[in-house]
Amino acid sequence: MLPAVLAFLFAAGAVVGGAAALAYLPGAIARRRMERRLEDVSFSPSAGSRSAAGAETVVKPAEASPLPVVDRFVAATRAGSRLTRLIDQSGVRTTPGAILLISVCAAAVSALVALIFVRMPYAPLAAGAAGGAAPIVWLAQRRSARLKRFEEQFPEALDLLSRAVRAGHAFQSAMGMVADELPPPVGPEFKKTFDQQNFGLPLRDALNEMSARVGLIDVRFFVIAVLIQRETGGNLSEILDNLASVVRERFKIRRQVRVHTAHGRFTGYVLLALPAALGVALSFINPDHMNLLFREHMGQMMLLGAIGMQTVGFFWIRRVIKIEV
Repeated sequence: MLPAVLAFLFAAGAVVGGAAALAYLPGAIARRRMERRLEDVSFSPSAGSRSAAGAETVVKPAEASPLPVVDRFVAATRAGSRLTRLIDQSGVRTTPGAILLISVCAAAVSALVALIFVRMPYAPLAAGAAGGAAPIVWLAQRRSARLKRFEEQFPEALDLLSRAVRAGHAFQSAMGMVADELPPPVGPEFKKTFDQQNFGLPLRDALNEMSARVGLIDVRFFVIAVLIQRETGGNLSEILDNLASVVRERFKIRRQVRVHTAHGRFTGYVLLALPAALGVALSFINPDHMNLLFREHMGQMMLLGAIGMQTVGFFWIRRVIKIEV
């Protein structure tokens, strides 16, 4: 009766948790959005809010977390700083403590389900590892998709900056125009930079923070070009036009490389999916023959070895066809 009781408790907890989330989550998201907006434009009265020269600066407050103790512990580690940067680049409004809590819960639920339904000794460990890594993988996918959209929109932002500067606007006001005109993710990133320098943070620091926050080489080129122009002088609109042209050419070359490497990518996908599809087909054709792989110890070891070699081969093919542009 223990598996049935555990399954009932899990299902009941999922139903109650889903109902509570539907009831309280919209209001909580709206409050968090308003608090985040107020925090982005507020001054911090703590140390560091005023420099030695008396100039005001903007200090980013930490996101409210359900586990502040865990956040403080994670922030002191190198892995915690990488996780924080991953969250910032993915555009998800959450904290490292919340991600760790979700990872632990997902690992526990996955291990419990595998323990109940799968009669293999190593299944709970594998399922727990997969469930614990699922939130990190989801954040990485969100970051990749967001950065791709940013790369596609960034030349348009440079063109708008160049036209605004050529029309006589200051660079700071041109950044405000980009923040108002362009959609996410370029618009919010420029909006955050515009608000930071508008409320006291030096422009150099605001641009450097945007470069570190986005993490793209095109943004670093833009920041370096603007900072050099402000120190040495020159035609900023012409610099931005040339930079937009370079970014578009890099993007065009990257797409051409992606077209030429499509054969290798699909080869990796086919080689990864072919053994699994063949195993499913043989399970329907001759179930007794395939069940030996799951019942016998040697068959289980062969399955683990096959999965490991398939995974290594897939990532090796991806590494071979990856070309930096």
